[in-house]
Amino acid sequence: MPKFRGKYRLKSNRWEYWDYKNPGAYFITICTKNKEHFFGEIVNGRMELNQIGSIVESEWKKTPKIRKDMNITLGEFVIMPDHIHGIIIIGNNEYNTRGLKSNFGRDAMHRVSTEVDLETDSQKRFGPQRKNLASIIRGYKSSVTIQGRKINPEFCWQSNYHDRVIRTYQEYKLITEYILDNIRRWKMDVK
Repeated sequence: MPKFRGKYRLKSNRWEYWDYKNPGAYFITICTKNKEHFFGEIVNGRMELNQIGSIVESEWKKTPKIRKDMNITLGEFVIMPDHIHGIIIIGNNEYNTRGLKSNFGRDAMHRVSTEVDLETDSQKRFGPQRKNLASIIRGYKSSVTIQGRKINPEFCWQSNYHDRVIRTYQEYKLITEYILDNIRRWKMDVK
């Protein structure tokens, strides 16, 4: 395991060959700390959101409006008792248009115009961590945390999140099906 200043560091779960401000579709999973059921419960095959769950939903839906300059579209999403799955699509914008091709456009839910071009899109660029996927998730988690702790002071997210760069339209469709099927599969997953 690598060390930094004499301390062990966990390896990043980000795709090391990708710049996360690139135009593209991203499959996101964000969990609560210790898998606590902070968002509600599944009753008779339906997710019944509690107050914090409603905040989670509301803040997720606000993401494109809050970050208009990033040209964001939301794909399918689902809120579960202890996590959220969703698709965030970052379109071409002033922060990422330096010769990059978009693999998903505004019509991403219907059709992909081109697939991810790893030859031109895969140069990871280190720089300020703003106007990228991490900044979107950081802002989202922060807003939900501030509001959620007014309801339950114990509310806490897991420290990180999981993402996957969606590379093809077929993969986009499979992930969409997975998200839409998440509630039905809950009982099988909890056993």
